[in-house]
Amino acid sequence: MARLKIDLNEKFEAMSVYEKEAFAEGFHLIAGIDEVGRGPLAGPVVTAAVILDPKVPILGLDDSKKLSPKKRAALKLEIEEKAIAIGIGILDEKTIDRINILEATKEAMRMAVSKLDPKPDLVLIDAVHLEGLDCPQRSIIKGDAQSVSIAAASIVAKETRDAMMVVYDELYPGYGFAKHKGYGTKEHIEAIKSLGPCPIHRRTFITHFVS
Repeated sequence: MARLKIDLNEKFEAMSVYEKEAFAEGFHLIAGIDEVGRGPLAGPVVTAAVILDPKVPILGLDDSKKLSPKKRAALKLEIEEKAIAIGIGILDEKTIDRINILEATKEAMRMAVSKLDPKPDLVLIDAVHLEGLDCPQRSIIKGDAQSVSIAAASIVAKETRDAMMVVYDELYPGYGFAKHKGYGTKEHIEAIKSLGPCPIHRRTFITHFVS
């Protein structure tokens, strides 16, 4: 158990390098931003912006895709309890179809940042440059595995979107949304071919599966 805690501490320190550099430069409120849902055939794109408290470390943070559902859920609760601020941005499938997924993702990210209180003086973003921000930004390739702030945002975004897809599964049964979360699995594609698209399908994403 002690070895595990040491390992988690070491990982947290390794993933705090970007934040520590920013603090040393004089920044105080550093927000990590990430998205979930750029690739699915159905449902929204969800983004989160999180300002962590450097005095209150959250051990176990990592890219949300590397964590079990149980661990993600527990970490989301801890983030909500300990973070200085959290903002969430959601854009639906109709907006994605209208302005394309990249622009929808960026708009959802700006929405998440706008909901932060207090406002950040620096944002760290996973692999995207975001136009229209009122503060400096730094884009980090694979940031959700390299920055604790971005990792926290990835966990909040993932848990938020997964919960939405479970609700959609009840509203639109037969597609398996609770299982695959709208991604293009064989089961999902077969359901689209059999049942046709439902209201939350991205029409620009499913052109190969419907006539």
